[in-house]
Amino acid sequence: MTNQIIEKAKVLSEALPYIQAFKDKIVVIKYGGSAMLNPEINNTIVQDMVILKSVGLKPVIVHGGGPEINQTLADMNIESSFVEGLRVTTKETVDVVEMVLAGKVNKRIVSMIHLQGGSAVGLSGKDGMIIESTKMIKKDIDLGYVGEIVNINTKLINTLIEGDFIPVISPIGTDHEGNTYNINADYAAVAIAGALKAEKLVFLTDVEGVLKDKEDPSTLISYLSKSEANKYLEDGTIAGGMIPKVTCCLEAMEKGVKMVHILDGRVEHSLILEIYTHEGIGTMLYDEGEGVGC
Repeated sequence: MTNQIIEKAKVLSEALPYIQAFKDKIVVIKYGGSAMLNPEINNTIVQDMVILKSVGLKPVIVHGGGPEINQTLADMNIESSFVEGLRVTTKETVDVVEMVLAGKVNKRIVSMIHLQGGSAVGLSGKDGMIIESTKMIKKDIDLGYVGEIVNINTKLINTLIEGDFIPVISPIGTDHEGNTYNINADYAAVAIAGALKAEKLVFLTDVEGVLKDKEDPSTLISYLSKSEANKYLEDGTIAGGMIPKVTCCLEAMEKGVKMVHILDGRVEHSLILEIYTHEGIGTMLYDEGEGVGC
């Protein structure tokens, strides 16, 4: 029993330099997809968010909700179609997307944070015109009300952070004519992290991280520099669905985010394990000029 208690103390001691290094820093967490599907894992992730806040980090949550949107559209007999991973969004569809993301998923996350002892405020990207958008134009393709981000207005987010709340943001955009746009949650997280000059951006995914061999989990790359990431993109080591994720990571660093993490949201307490332990469990991308740091 004594040895078990000592091991627990060692874990806390290991976390200390990270707690000190990241005190008062902003971390943007993109939360969605598979990370939201398992209720038990879901609870541990929300606990982690509250722990991060309790030990001095300033979490900002940007969430998706694709599976719930798909189910709601199916229940309403509205067909879903995608082009290059983007949902074709009619006027009818965008109303459903807004209802599910801003009304249902957002408020559920807020409630879960409150149940874990945290304080959160749920926002749509339309509130305070946080996500100022315009219609996305793709050659020969009309995606409907799919938005491209023009600007991120951080005033409301910063007001909530300063008020000791965790902002929880659904990726719904708007323009100056009052149109509503469906925004890809990864793109929204990158833009918000960049605008806030976040210390970290964390993508919770359904893979272990970046693998040298996608069939072999033992080839996980724990630390990946910008130059290595670009090399692996060019030579095909990073392929398939990991390409847009890593591209988003690189874009976030171009916008001023110091470190970007890709980790498996299916693992219990994945946020704590990645941020507050030496080994971590996912992939951390960093700028060589900044160094690996913590």
